This record gives sequence, C-alpha cells and structure tokens, in this order.
Amino acid sequence: MSEVQVPSRLVFRTPAVAVLAALLLAMGATPFAVGAPGFSLIYLVPLGLIAWVLRTRTTADGEGLAVRRVFTSRSLPWSSLKGLRLTRRSGVHAVLTDDTEVALPSVRTRHLSALALVSGGRLDDPLPDSPSPPA
Repeated sequence: MSEVQVPSRLVFRTPAVAVLAALLLAMGATPFAVGAPGFSLIYLVPLGLIAWVLRTRTTADGEGLAVRRVFTSRSLPWSSLKGLRLTRRSGVHAVLTDDTEVALPSVRTRHLSALALVSGGRLDDPLPDSPSPPA
C-alpha cells in the first residue's frame, strides 16, 4: 500500500456552478426589471450572489487558515487557533486563543479529516480510524 499524499493547500468554496443559478435569477427578473423605471435595480441581487459565490472561501495550508468573504479577508495562523466549534447545521467555526470565533465559510464537518491532514498535526483528526483513501 502506498503512502497517502498530503496536499499542500486545500480550498473550501461554493461550487462555481452556483453562478448559473444567479444568472437564471437574473433572466427571471428581466420582465420585472423592465416593467417600470428604477426596477432595474433588481439586477443587484443576482450580481451580489455572483460576487458572493466567486469571492467567499476558506483556504487551509501549512501556515494556517485564510478566510475570505465578499468584502473582507482574514489570516488565521495555526498558532492562534485554540480549536474548532461545530454548529448545528454542520458548519465549522475556528476558536481563537482569545476565545473569539471566526466562521469558516464552506467548511463542513465532513471536511474535518482533510483539515487535520493539511494542518500537519496541529488539529486532531476526529475520525482517526477512518480508512485511508484509495491510491
């Protein structure tokens, strides 16, 4: 059995195909948008959704986590993490050493093993007995 290759970086994001849903929303809003002056502002909703899909993500590498939202971004070195907190909806929040929490966009509980692998042992794998991926 060969050794498992550890990726140097993982990116957790909403699939880009979600942009199609925003484009369909824009097409559906067209009759409403041309109905009266000023209604064309309805196109800001699909544009906002597209910006959210393309910009929001969490990147994990050997240095730490990089959390990027539509208007802000934040770097969280592994040394500043106290642990992770799971939410009721399978979301994950990073708990910092000063007990503040930072939501990790697009990271779900099913990603915890991969996150532990990329962290280089700084995070515990919640499923240590899980089978290794096929070679």
